[in-house]
Amino acid sequence: MQTHPSLARPSRGGIFLSLLFAPAMCWALASWPTSMRAAESDDIKALRSQINALEQKLDALEKKQEASDQASAAAAKAVTQVSFTDKGFVFASGDGASSLHLGALVQFDSREFFGDGGGVPNNSFILRRARIILDGKLDKIYSFQLVPEFGNGSGGTATTVAILDANFTIAPTPAVQLKVGKFKTPIGLEELQADPSTSFVERSLVNNLVPNRDLGAQVCGIIDGGGVNYSVGLFNGIPDALTSSGNSDFDNEKDVDARLFLKPFVNEKKSAWQGLGFGVAGGLGREKTHSAVTSGYKTAGQQTFFSYNAAVYADGDVWRASPQACYYLGPFSALAEYVISTINVRPSAPTPTTFPAKTQLENKAWAATVGYVITGEDATYDGVTPASPFSWADGTWGAWQVVARYEDLKIDPKAFAGTGAAQLASTATNAKEASGWGVGVNWYLTKAVRITQDFFDTRFTKAGTIAPTTQILQHNEKALTTRLQLNF
Repeated sequence: MQTHPSLARPSRGGIFLSLLFAPAMCWALASWPTSMRAAESDDIKALRSQINALEQKLDALEKKQEASDQASAAAAKAVTQVSFTDKGFVFASGDGASSLHLGALVQFDSREFFGDGGGVPNNSFILRRARIILDGKLDKIYSFQLVPEFGNGSGGTATTVAILDANFTIAPTPAVQLKVGKFKTPIGLEELQADPSTSFVERSLVNNLVPNRDLGAQVCGIIDGGGVNYSVGLFNGIPDALTSSGNSDFDNEKDVDARLFLKPFVNEKKSAWQGLGFGVAGGLGREKTHSAVTSGYKTAGQQTFFSYNAAVYADGDVWRASPQACYYLGPFSALAEYVISTINVRPSAPTPTTFPAKTQLENKAWAATVGYVITGEDATYDGVTPASPFSWADGTWGAWQVVARYEDLKIDPKAFAGTGAAQLASTATNAKEASGWGVGVNWYLTKAVRITQDFFDTRFTKAGTIAPTTQILQHNEKALTTRLQLNF
């Protein structure tokens, strides 16, 4: 049988060559993975080095951008933005953290009285208010206000200038604010309304029984987005109807005044009750000296219908209480408040040998005001902003509002008790009650310019059995007042 050549037995030479090269082949096969791994390790190191280099470049770019942003922010803050609008001159830092506002309020009035016998020189023009307003804020939480009065209706006279407001506020949060200096005391609802924003030229009879501006320190705040407003402060104390306190106290006593006002639906945009607000305010203190006695209560026409005898001396507790409410719904507005003011007085100052009897008096007043913007704009506590300013060329007429008010003030009958030196107020020169109504029209040409015309009819109730000797009390007061107002 013949064998195939391919299956023939290998020669001894072939076997020898195979045995000779086998170790070299095994070494090559064994060493190949190690060389490849070394190459791969070098590539990874190179890649990691590149990644580290890129990360360093990225960090450098980020730091450069951060420095650039900080420089831009500093430059923006350093840039002062200046504007002049119906809100006045405003100088503001680029970031809005600090600002300065320069404005003014000018109220030029005309007063005309009817049916008063003609013997009283009361028909006149008057510069009711003339103020330069300087206020601002620093670093968002600090604010200040400085307002001198050059008119003769709010603390100044024809020959003097009064500091009406001078205060500083620290407000780390809206809920907790500290205010110190001279500012309005937190009692009267209408009194707290800004002077350019009241519905009528003059505030109601109620305003005779609440303090105005005083020196003191107050903690106040706004909670729940405006749903809760509170104020509590310690003040020098001032008498009823005083337009503004002086720059020092007239005795060693102090008053505590506080107010809590709620707007439970203020954050419910679709509720008809969103504009409802109600609350209570009051004050408690002690007053001594003649200066603590009011200089007199005035009508809407600013004529005095009651004042104490010149010798009357305040001596003891004083307190006030005022429930109050307001409501705004679209063009409709309503505001009402009641005030009781209590004071302890003597017919004259006590001396080592005389000690006149003390009498506690409680004088009371209330008023209600309603209004309607016939051009449709919203009525607010801060006034009315016309949708279109008055322009003859464009045929726009600004905003028009009609208002009405009823008011009443009663003097405690004990003020007229006794005779002679024991009497606190004369029945011949005072009324024991004033009540009246008023109607008016407000024309808002722009937010800054307003023309108002009001008519008031005030009736007096005589304090004694005989007719008063003061001419203005012998007839009802019928007063027509007109005002041109510029406010920015």
